[in-house]
Amino acid sequence: METGLEHTRPVRFGPFEANFTTGELRKHGIRLKLQDQPLQVLKMLLARPGQLVTREEIRQTLWPSGTFVDFDNGLNAAVNRLREALGDSAENPKLVETLHRRGYRFIGALDDTAPAGPRGELTASPQSARLPAAESAAGTTSPGVRRLIGKHLKVIAAASLTIAVIGAAAYFEFHHTPVLTEKDTIVLADFANTTGDTVFDGTLRQGLEMQLAQSPFLSLVSENRVQQTLRLMSKPADARLTPDLARDLCQRVGSKAYVESSIANLGNDYVIGLKAVSCATGDLLAQEQVQALGKEKVLDSLSHAAGTLRQKLGESLSSVQKFDTPLAQATTPSLEALQALTLARKARNNGDYTAAVVSFQRAITLDPNFAVAYAGLAESYVNLGESSLAAANGKKAYELRKETSEPERFEIESRYDWQVTGDLEKAREVNELFVQTYPRDANAHFNLGLIYDNLGQYEKGLEQARESLRLEPDAEFTYSYLLYSYVILDRLREAQDVAEEALAKYPDLASVHADLYLLAFLENDSTGMARQVAWKEGQKDSEGLPFEFDVYRFECSGQLAKAREQTRRAVASAEDAKKKETAASHEAEAALREALFGNRLEARQLATAALQRSSGRDVQYAAALALAMAADSAKPQSLADDLARLFPEDTIVRLNYLPTLRAQLALNTKDAAKAIEMLRVTSSYELMTPASTFLSLNLYPLFVRGQAYLETNQGSEAASEFQKILDHRGLMVFEPIGALAHLQLGRAYAMQGNREKAHIKYQDFLTLWKDADPDIPILKQAKAEYAKLQ
Repeated sequence: METGLEHTRPVRFGPFEANFTTGELRKHGIRLKLQDQPLQVLKMLLARPGQLVTREEIRQTLWPSGTFVDFDNGLNAAVNRLREALGDSAENPKLVETLHRRGYRFIGALDDTAPAGPRGELTASPQSARLPAAESAAGTTSPGVRRLIGKHLKVIAAASLTIAVIGAAAYFEFHHTPVLTEKDTIVLADFANTTGDTVFDGTLRQGLEMQLAQSPFLSLVSENRVQQTLRLMSKPADARLTPDLARDLCQRVGSKAYVESSIANLGNDYVIGLKAVSCATGDLLAQEQVQALGKEKVLDSLSHAAGTLRQKLGESLSSVQKFDTPLAQATTPSLEALQALTLARKARNNGDYTAAVVSFQRAITLDPNFAVAYAGLAESYVNLGESSLAAANGKKAYELRKETSEPERFEIESRYDWQVTGDLEKAREVNELFVQTYPRDANAHFNLGLIYDNLGQYEKGLEQARESLRLEPDAEFTYSYLLYSYVILDRLREAQDVAEEALAKYPDLASVHADLYLLAFLENDSTGMARQVAWKEGQKDSEGLPFEFDVYRFECSGQLAKAREQTRRAVASAEDAKKKETAASHEAEAALREALFGNRLEARQLATAALQRSSGRDVQYAAALALAMAADSAKPQSLADDLARLFPEDTIVRLNYLPTLRAQLALNTKDAAKAIEMLRVTSSYELMTPASTFLSLNLYPLFVRGQAYLETNQGSEAASEFQKILDHRGLMVFEPIGALAHLQLGRAYAMQGNREKAHIKYQDFLTLWKDADPDIPILKQAKAEYAKLQ
């Protein structure tokens, strides 16, 4: 059938050019991939712009009589593919409008000017084409005058072109539709390096990532999610992201675009190219190319190209200007140091913190002022359980932070307040501002949630855990954090659901297995605990799991000999791994256990051994509290003074550790009233989770206050404190004071004369300790007291 205009020449509309002779659709001169049927639909619409093209007309053109096809679905699919190529939508059409049940209409504006030359080259306008003829008509004009006229015409033409370019640029700046929105994400492909210089391999991609990460507008798909998606694609986690692979991955994670990058030689200089490409259509969305005048200018040129690309992708000029610290300033001017940082972050992302430490240290050797490398080294030491080394490097990063980018500075300041000075209120303020500035940064939400937990604000922590996982749905440790957040709040059914979802994705994720053990423990499921222990024993490197060698279950049930053996194994494993502070943590925790059970000599020996290995904050406090509970006053008093001197700004030390330790020392001198007074400041912080993974020190202010009330014959007040412990199962979990709280509550009821309730709580304790070693002092006391109640 006739469709009107037969399109013997290309048809232009907006940035598009349709050539139906060659069967091509181009955008800004770049050919788009478009199948024949959508192209035929476009041809019919452009033949009658502004007019209805009925569905029946399209059917007769695409599927002549005798063709058997699901017409409705076929036409809908063709129109959808056309709209996708044009970047149009049915809900808010700019080019192709749907007339319900009737057909479609082209509503865009056709460009009737002369077609562009190859790849957008300018062609002469009709007016300029007539200039030579006009000049020839002036037969009496001398050659000099003609040259003068020609010169003026060139000046006028150049000025007109300049004005046109400026006008177009200004219009684009204030009227262009952003390529991306604040809901879109992008994938970074690897750099195509044709220079032959290996220092650029991986390094420039890392630099580009850090440069683009400064943008509150853009959101990059994280390395963790890239690796997880590659595994799902049956690709190695470290597979090189070529443009084709990047586009495939981009589509799988639901991103809008991917950025392919390149660096090439130009004599002694370098050319850097960045292209943002649509994952759905392969359209070129934006591009930038810069020249670096020498190797030492490569990072500066990359920074400039990244800033320009951000603006072309839709970020406002004011935002780019505000959050655009040059890469050489934000990180390092040394390509070799940046390369070492790249290797360190890769090792860290793979969980190899020991290798990460080596590469971070090399980066610092190459550039002693590399703040980001110090920060990475501090984080690696935290994960290795070396808090003293973490604090030293965190402090150095903080001292050098002023030149870094905004997100790196937030990260450094947060960790400094959190892990060096320990000022949790400042850390909270910094992270809340971090989240406000970069609301799509999953790591910012993760860290804010941990700080809320440290402060005992668990509902807020859960909210941040959820948001972090929403933003980073493939983050392994965020699953574990969300799971543990539910456990802390005693929401075990929801915790189980998260665990099952996590294991479906990551069957060998150690932290989730640890949390499953914890869940089984809370539900008194010995089979479930045994299942997780069996899984752990089958791992090549199971050191560091929170349920280390089953020690906690044994100590909470009074099986002291088994708990001691497991502690020895845990310490030996940490020593083999050269983790002195982890070994010290196990010994300090064991010292507390022995003191609580009444074994004073063993408590003193273990506390002394722990202090010989480490002077870390948590180890020092746990050992000091164990010594105080073992009736040693001189050494713990000295340790308390050291904690006050070394950590003057530390929220946990000031409002949890020191009041609890000094209250216990007051109990040693029979001054229970003073102990109660000292513990008043802990009232808003007694539910916090203060210590590290390897040292559990939760709820001790409640336990010591409860004992002080018992000493002053305030049975009702004592019962309230011990009941709080039992009401927070998710917090006490493996704490020995969890089992002992039943006994202490029984004593409190007996003090009130409530023999029935006292009888029940003594029975609860003795049931928990039915398999306990019979010679434990606290057990002997409990049995004797229970006998008197009969």
